[in-house]
Amino acid sequence: MAIEASEPSTALIQNDIVLFGLIAATLGLVFWLSSGPTPFWKKFFTWVPALLLCYFIPGVYNSIGLIDGNASALYNPVASRVLLPAALVLLTLTIDLKGVLRLGPKLLAMYAGASISIMLGAFVAFWVMDLLHPATVAGDTWGGMAALAGSWIGGGANMLAMKEIFAVDETTFGQFVVVDVGVGYVWMAILIFLANRAGAIDARTGADTRAIEELKERLASYQKQHERVASLTDLMVIIGIAFGAVGLCHAVAGPASAWFAQNVSWSRQVSLHEPFVWVVVLSTFIGLGLSLTRARTLDGAGASKIGTLFLYILIACIGMQMDIGSLADKPWLLALGVIWIVVHIVLLALLAKLLRVPFFYFAMGSQSNIGGPASAPVVASVFHPSLAPVGALLGALGYATGTVAAYIVGVVLRSMAGQG
Repeated sequence: MAIEASEPSTALIQNDIVLFGLIAATLGLVFWLSSGPTPFWKKFFTWVPALLLCYFIPGVYNSIGLIDGNASALYNPVASRVLLPAALVLLTLTIDLKGVLRLGPKLLAMYAGASISIMLGAFVAFWVMDLLHPATVAGDTWGGMAALAGSWIGGGANMLAMKEIFAVDETTFGQFVVVDVGVGYVWMAILIFLANRAGAIDARTGADTRAIEELKERLASYQKQHERVASLTDLMVIIGIAFGAVGLCHAVAGPASAWFAQNVSWSRQVSLHEPFVWVVVLSTFIGLGLSLTRARTLDGAGASKIGTLFLYILIACIGMQMDIGSLADKPWLLALGVIWIVVHIVLLALLAKLLRVPFFYFAMGSQSNIGGPASAPVVASVFHPSLAPVGALLGALGYATGTVAAYIVGVVLRSMAGQG
């Protein structure tokens, strides 16, 4: 979650145009090296995914003071509010809707299991830390944990909602923003790394991967059937559809969210008062509608590749908000976050083994909660570009469930802290 800079930035690069140039050049260099120009780089990228570097290198820039990701507008509004919905439209219009539906109810079961495991992880982490280092969970730490639960089950809007509901002070809230970024983004990086080894993981666990493999094969076959050299007209149509849809989504999202906030009493409970929720959902459904028309053939001219390009810019912009050095500033709070997420991982892995689901289901269940609609599509796209909308839809679902689940976490933690 991005936060506003409370003090003037001291970063060497403060011009967003220069910063965008640096990010673009970095992505270009990473992809050129990943093409294997020398034996060393060819071997290097067999172990380190290019996407991981696209995420971490901007984080290094931010950590050494070269840039200030939190003071930049590149993530919000450019990448998250413009490029993300554009990517969702382009990736969704190429989707095989019937194939996605065949992924079945187990994917939703993994999502629900992830949410429950995060709730249980909060209670276990509080209890363990109370034994190991009671000072860490003293005071209103429980309120900060409730806010973090809002973020890890829903998103930034849910996190802010918990801050207001439980009156979390700014210092505590800021500390848990660091935990959110530090622990949550590191877990995202691990998922990206493991996604490139999903085949080996599924073979070891004996997961049933038939639905996903059939979907990938059908998508590859369709793309090959319609593949062509893109003309200028093709590219103009692709860009026109993508950004035209983004403009339409934002035009509708503002009035729709405002109307629901004023006229529907339960809208805040499911975050329908948040314009971004409408943007994500509308862009996805516009893409789904286009997938049922001849617009789907635009994938042969590179629609999904352009959508994937937008996602890579998004992941770099997410990475540039991470301050690697700050992870050591609050070691005990970070330890609390690590315990919390480890409980989540273990419980979700047990559920995945019980249901014999592919690693993709595990990754989506976890990241659609921890990361939300801004980053779940990125992780999904590592498995296959056309799977990004699956991550977006599950991530958007967190906006609806996160507030209620985080409120329950806050009430229980407040009781565990002896404050009511």
